[in-house]
Amino acid sequence: MVVAGFMLVWKTAWFVNNVGRIGWFEKYLHTFGGSWLGYKIIGLTIIIIGLLTIANLHGQVADAILSPLFGRGQIE
Repeated sequence: MVVAGFMLVWKTAWFVNNVGRIGWFEKYLHTFGGSWLGYKIIGLTIIIIGLLTIANLHGQVADAILSPLFGRGQIE
């Protein structure tokens, strides 16, 4: 996951040229780079999720983020 995310961030031009533009990013983030920024955001998200998985912290981070929604209170 980390390598795939890195490639998405590093070779953004290739993805934009070969895969195409992302309409949502073009519509809402066109002044900041549109699809270029979108591919970089997606790549960074993949990298972060990959690193959390490697460190076996993805469950605790998900609990910390979702616990207010389910009313579980403090995480131990």
